[in-house]
Amino acid sequence: MSSTPASPQDPSPARRPQPESVSDLFFSFSFLALQGFGGVLPVVQRELVEKKKWLTREEFVEEWSVAQVMPGPNVVNLAMTIGGRYFGLRGAMAALAGMLAFPLIVVLCLGLIYGHFSANPQVAGALRGMAAVAAGLIAGSGLKLAGALKSNVLGIVWCSLFAALSFAATAWLRVPLGYVLLVMGGLACALAYTKLGRPRA
Repeated sequence: MSSTPASPQDPSPARRPQPESVSDLFFSFSFLALQGFGGVLPVVQRELVEKKKWLTREEFVEEWSVAQVMPGPNVVNLAMTIGGRYFGLRGAMAALAGMLAFPLIVVLCLGLIYGHFSANPQVAGALRGMAAVAAGLIAGSGLKLAGALKSNVLGIVWCSLFAALSFAATAWLRVPLGYVLLVMGGLACALAYTKLGRPRA
């Protein structure tokens, strides 16, 4: 009597990390928001890409770009997008509540404290120092995310050119951000659309 060998089963693909529940979304974004003193971009990138791995580096760049174009705070837009992706409207509302609930309490308390000590020159100097650190954190996150542009459809040369022109327009020429997004973003989208429409060799 011959026994048929058991057919090998294909290994199931590794499950991608994602929020486990609406509560997980709420507390994850609450923890994220409470760390975002002076600049939330570095915290968002570290928590969502490097620690939780809910987004790849390339996905984060794309989602953050969309969040910047939409009206409202960038990180709130991003939180609602991620929440909506996994749990629909419930997820979007849970992520929004996580971004706003605890930070609102902290801001109210700090506002009361600052009202008593705002005239103190040491306090004013400390806040100016914190602003410099926040600028450094944002610049560091930008450099870390720049590697994701290598796989962008525009290519590293066009991406670098658009980044340089946008920086020059906002930092040196003082062009309002809305105009920069409209013109530079429109040109970048049009060029990417053209490249995607070309047949591959």
